Amino acid sequence: MKRRKFIQLCGSAGLGLAMPISVPLYADGENAKNESTGYEGPYYVVFNASGGWDTTYLMDPKGINEINRLYQEGDILTQGTLHYAPNAAHIETGMSNEDFFKKYGHELLVLNGLDYSVNNHSPCSRYMATGKLDSLAYPTFAALVAACKGADAPLAFLTFGQYSATGNLVPMARVPYLNSLSKLANADALHGNARSPYHDSFVVDRIEEALNQQNKSRKSQVRLPRVQRSQSMLYAAQINSKALQRVTPYIPKTTPKQRLSQQADIALASFKAGVCVSANLSIGQFDSHNNNDPDQMKLLPEFLAGIDYLMTKAEELKIREKLVVVIQSEMGRTPKYNKGNGKDHWSIGSIMFMGTGIQGNRVVGATDDKLFQIPINPATLKTDSENGIRVRPEHIHTALRELAQIDDHDFSLQFPFVIPEEEHLARLFSGA
Repeated sequence: MKRRKFIQLCGSAGLGLAMPISVPLYADGENAKNESTGYEGPYYVVFNASGGWDTTYLMDPKGINEINRLYQEGDILTQGTLHYAPNAAHIETGMSNEDFFKKYGHELLVLNGLDYSVNNHSPCSRYMATGKLDSLAYPTFAALVAACKGADAPLAFLTFGQYSATGNLVPMARVPYLNSLSKLANADALHGNARSPYHDSFVVDRIEEALNQQNKSRKSQVRLPRVQRSQSMLYAAQINSKALQRVTPYIPKTTPKQRLSQQADIALASFKAGVCVSANLSIGQFDSHNNNDPDQMKLLPEFLAGIDYLMTKAEELKIREKLVVVIQSEMGRTPKYNKGNGKDHWSIGSIMFMGTGIQGNRVVGATDDKLFQIPINPATLKTDSENGIRVRPEHIHTALRELAQIDDHDFSLQFPFVIPEEEHLARLFSGA
């Protein structure tokens, strides 16, 4: 009854707990029982502005050649070494560029002039998420780092949309609402109410011990792989059910209205409880083919407010110093407006980072006055039009793997990037 109820709740919440063939959730019952505190960080968060943001209205401002209509070159603002577009006068809700860069500029690493190579949503989303354009098999960075650092965590890889392939390394978890998280965290209680458990604690302990002994006995017998996996899944569900109870104290009592804030609350509660390694957060509608300026002025402030919400709440939970944050979109917008006052797909864009191990107040790369990429020297990270390289997503993902110290992990080696050693951006995050 207990296991069945938990698995049913997982299905109703859209949570994938199917165990990957290559990685058991737990090697044995004793290891599972001894996991008392869970994964303790770093925690990886990828923010996705799905649809293609207009970087000239954010971190790569251009006040010339009619690239935008809301400010001139002399209006461009700076925060430390960062340059950004002014937008406070053009937004109604959310967080302005002025407030965002003032608050986080000292932590932000901005990379301008990222070459997506193509400009269609599906391949671009895959390329940005995985670093591999020509394969459907590669996992996203968020899934890969979860598999390498904590595949046995119940919600190791959380995703709320955008491209989320796992490479069959780790289960993909979807928890759409805080109420769903509460039910998962208290799967052994009536309607997820921790005060109304199905069994007393001593009964739970005896059930767990019986299941542990049963699992050991079955593992000693010869079984077909499919049977072994099925039995292991049942046992892992029971153990994970108990581990997920640690989430309960960190679930907010009220639900915020903003989309990213709702996702952030779920991710942060899971991080704090030690049941999650990475989270893929996303909001859409950035594909502004019509009326680019009003759409971007509505969505960019919402997006920045979501990032601010996550960082602020992480500070309250005392895990902010353990976060690694990637802020991206799958493409940029053209440097010219179309007949509908919109901007179409552009294969050059930008990406931002902040968090542990990342030196902020820095800009790497650039675009020219027509929004074309300027190559950079991979050793010095300075622009070099003659001898530099075109930075592409695989360069970023190689650097991310090195930052997370998973570049030599067996899982990473299963999904390699063919990049010459001299093209590695070794100093991208450290700046030293």
